[in-house]
Amino acid sequence: DTSSLQPATYLKAVEAGVNVIDVALGGLSGLTSQPNFNSVVEMLRHSPRHREFDQQSLNQFSDYFEALREQYYPFESGLLAGTAEVYEHEIPGGQYSNLRPQAAALGLLDKFGEVKQRFHDANELLGDIPKVTPSSKVVGDLSLFMVSNSLTPQDVLEKGPTLNFPESVRELLRGDIGQPEGGWPQDIQHAVLRDEKPFTERPGEHLVPIDFEKEWADFEKAHPYAQFTDLLSSLLYPKVFADYWEFRKSYGDVSRVSTPVFFFGLKEGEETIIEIARGKSIIIRLQSIGPVNAEGMRTMFFTLNGQTRNLEIRDQGVEVKTVHNAKADRANAKQIGAPLQGLLSKVLVAAGQQVTKNTPLFVIEAMKMETTITAPDDLTVGSIALGEGARVLADDLVLTVA
Repeated sequence: DTSSLQPATYLKAVEAGVNVIDVALGGLSGLTSQPNFNSVVEMLRHSPRHREFDQQSLNQFSDYFEALREQYYPFESGLLAGTAEVYEHEIPGGQYSNLRPQAAALGLLDKFGEVKQRFHDANELLGDIPKVTPSSKVVGDLSLFMVSNSLTPQDVLEKGPTLNFPESVRELLRGDIGQPEGGWPQDIQHAVLRDEKPFTERPGEHLVPIDFEKEWADFEKAHPYAQFTDLLSSLLYPKVFADYWEFRKSYGDVSRVSTPVFFFGLKEGEETIIEIARGKSIIIRLQSIGPVNAEGMRTMFFTLNGQTRNLEIRDQGVEVKTVHNAKADRANAKQIGAPLQGLLSKVLVAAGQQVTKNTPLFVIEAMKMETTITAPDDLTVGSIALGEGARVLADDLVLTVA
């Protein structure tokens, strides 16, 4: 309901005989969510399509989730009112609320207006496709890439063979999630894939069959206490699951921690109850917080079911010296920099290595978006300026070539 006019659409659809409409409880409705369930019930109350719902109960549910929603305010979309812009950029509601954090992670939040315009341009480049997960994310990835690199739609087509597009864009135009009616626009497909041949058949034909019993046996050994649903997540999203599992190995199952404590932590003197199993709970109380030591660590004094526990925790608020990486000169073809802000997750070459054109050199990750940077020509790698795991800004020098 980004436009705030979706209830009018629903009303006309109901009058035309539609069987099902998608709504959200009042406290979670509107803007990038669905229209207000509670209000739609009242809208149809005196119509032939009226359905009996307990409005008092709906309002109570709405009040509950409205209070709960306040705990998640950092994840709000940023919209305070409906906007007619949606008819121009066509960003789906769920994508809109994801696009802002992605833009923030890339240092582009101050250019979010331009990101929305480029979303429209990226959609047109891709043939004005239906935008639902995962296709909407790919359009968003391309729009962020365009803003990060100051590219117009014409630049994308003309400079495409020399650009390192996000991996999701390559996968889309390669046919990894299918093809639209009539195929992909040839100009953008050639610009992104270059000489790579795209699929023309059902992408599932290229998937390797999975023996779930064997996969589960191997997975269970490597991931103690995992559920079968974890295996499915790993098969569908291997990189995302690997990051999640590393987090879980470090911190445990944090889903058992209450929302306020998870997001905002305990204050001195506060306690929380955590149910670790059916009928088994622990009481954790934060007694006091020690001063910062020379290494930026603090001693946290807790009680666990009345027994004292001390933890050494790094204070992320302590000022640290900022390391500024050298910048690549865009006019110097022998310097290859990061095309966008993110994590240098992989360096795929070594100093002195000879590579051919389009050989992958390194990978940048940002908010589930991977971008593989490839060799612009046949060349020899000179020096490696940054190692894997480094945080980079756009144009930070990663390597030189001879």
